[in-house]
Amino acid sequence: MAQQPGYDPHATGEMDYPEHQRTYARFLGLVKYGSIGVVAILLFMAVALVGNGGFIGGIVLAAIFVAVAVFVLSAGEAGSMKH
Repeated sequence: MAQQPGYDPHATGEMDYPEHQRTYARFLGLVKYGSIGVVAILLFMAVALVGNGGFIGGIVLAAIFVAVAVFVLSAGEAGSMKH
């Protein structure tokens, strides 16, 4: 027959909330900056491949978009309340 475990299988352990909060903050950062990257690639492709801006115009527009978006996000994070 099976032996009974030497512990309570229904007991829950302590939660490491600071680690959960750090993981969630990093996930949000990945989503925010990943979205900026995807939009920059789409802008580059739209200008360089479809529009009349050419390859250099697409790179310039994507770089300007990334710079403005990162500045706006960093300014928003500096003014937000951290728990």
